Amino acid sequence: MMPSLTQIAVVVIIIVLLFGRGKISSLMGDLAKGIKSFKKGMASDVTEEAEPKNISDDNKDTNNPSDKE
Repeated sequence: MMPSLTQIAVVVIIIVLLFGRGKISSLMGDLAKGIKSFKKGMASDVTEEAEPKNISDDNKDTNNPSDKE
């Protein structure tokens, strides 16, 4: 059963009356900032994985103190 246009309109009017237009717009702005931040974080994770590190080379340098002297 699909809601009719009048039912959707009544629900929207009730929500606007309860929360007010300012509160809803600020919530949508915060939601948009969160999505942008999430996408930015995911994009930076992808670039970090593109260049794999060789951990064994790092361990050889730190485990052998005679090479540093």
